[in-house]
Amino acid sequence: MLVFGNAEPLAGRGAIVAGLRDFYSTIGGLQHRVVRNWRVDADIIAETEVTYRRLDGKDASAVAVSIWRTRDDGLISDYRIFVDLAPVYAV
Repeated sequence: MLVFGNAEPLAGRGAIVAGLRDFYSTIGGLQHRVVRNWRVDADIIAETEVTYRRLDGKDASAVAVSIWRTRDDGLISDYRIFVDLAPVYAV
C-alpha cells in the first residue's frame, strides 16, 4: 500500500506504478535530502527536504515525512508520505 499526501491510498503493484507514473508526469524531477531518520521495529521514519523541479523549470521545496514498513525479505509493504505539495503546483 502507498499513501501519498492526501491522495487516495494505492494498493497493489499495478496501482502504485500507475499512481507514481501519473505523479511524475506532473513534475520535471525531484531530489531528496534526508534530514534524519529513525527505525522502530519494522518501521522506518524519515524526515526529508525535497526539491521538486516544476514543469515550468522552477524549483519548489517541501519538507516531507515518510514512514515505511518492511517485510522479512526487506521489501516495503506499507509506505506513507506526508507532504504539502502546494508549493509545487502554485501559479
